[in-house]
Amino acid sequence: MDAATANERVNLLGLDKAGLEAFVGELGSKPFRARQLMNWLYKRGESDIGAMTDLAKDFRAQLAQRAEVKLPEIVKTQVASDGTRKWLLSGGNGQAFETVFIPEEDRGTLCISSQVGCVLDCSFCSTAQQGFNRNLTAAEIVGQVFLANKELGWSVGENRIITNIVLMGMGEPLANFRNVVPAIRIFLDDLGFDISRRRVTLSTSGLVPQIYKLAEEVNCALAVSLHAPNDELRSQIVPINRKHDIAELLDACWHYLDEQNGRSVTFEYVMLDGVNDQPEHARELARLLRGKPAKLNLIPFNPFPGTQYRRSPQAAIERFRDELMQRDIIVTIRKTRGEDIDAACGQLAGQVTDRTVVRLGSKTFGLQVRA
Repeated sequence: MDAATANERVNLLGLDKAGLEAFVGELGSKPFRARQLMNWLYKRGESDIGAMTDLAKDFRAQLAQRAEVKLPEIVKTQVASDGTRKWLLSGGNGQAFETVFIPEEDRGTLCISSQVGCVLDCSFCSTAQQGFNRNLTAAEIVGQVFLANKELGWSVGENRIITNIVLMGMGEPLANFRNVVPAIRIFLDDLGFDISRRRVTLSTSGLVPQIYKLAEEVNCALAVSLHAPNDELRSQIVPINRKHDIAELLDACWHYLDEQNGRSVTFEYVMLDGVNDQPEHARELARLLRGKPAKLNLIPFNPFPGTQYRRSPQAAIERFRDELMQRDIIVTIRKTRGEDIDAACGQLAGQVTDRTVVRLGSKTFGLQVRA
């Protein structure tokens, strides 16, 4: 836990169980106080320290001086025609990031951000084209879930509104490892949001060393942005491939499953007209994944201003799917949601100023991905 200055209060949302225990220890209290705090924060959704009535009055007074429960500030809320809801949240100093809630009959998925902008430069992604400003703190990552529960009207005793959390919003989660991991621990902890590990998904473009490190830290579902069946094409679409090729990436994925006793990795594949959507690409992809613990999610490309790409026609997407299914690959086509408010996959742009566009091999890139 970073030491707070004399005038700075600690945001409790940024501390996992171990961090909370250390913090209450600094205040002279016993570890059970951390469990009480987690109960108030995540089981009751309480952000007012003064309302945490089973905490001793003097302890609450200490907390009020040294800590706070600070949520991201909403800049703008939009609701799509299909019920998808998007919040633009302040990142301070004119920056903003986005969070999206996708309601479905059998689940409610919250797509959260991990950075203001993105350190990578995937050419098909609107977020990447905005450049990068900074990493979100653990409190800002957890705060998105806390805030969404509040905005969606969840209250104690009701069924969950948010059943799934996906780190698929703005940013590359593994490039913000030190803040993402404590947040995931809070999502999974039975004293925290208590969400099943299969319902918390981290999506990465392929930072291989961090995938190995993640296998030592937390057990959540893993999704990987693949988008091409060979290194030549993937290096054009997903530049990180120039540093960690497909073979290296897949080895890291299978290692993660072995270490975490996982069922499968979901590979995401955005469908770009005339680029990666031909039957021969599907056959090559099948050779890559057949017999492996893999699922494939085909994502219709969602356009944004200035892009060079077009969405593959529906017939081409279905033909691609059929080629894969004929070769025993588990494959689904993702339904596009929230497109009319730019909340669909690859469209999140937020508000990024003082930005740095990061290129592979640059000094900046090397610094940003370090845990």
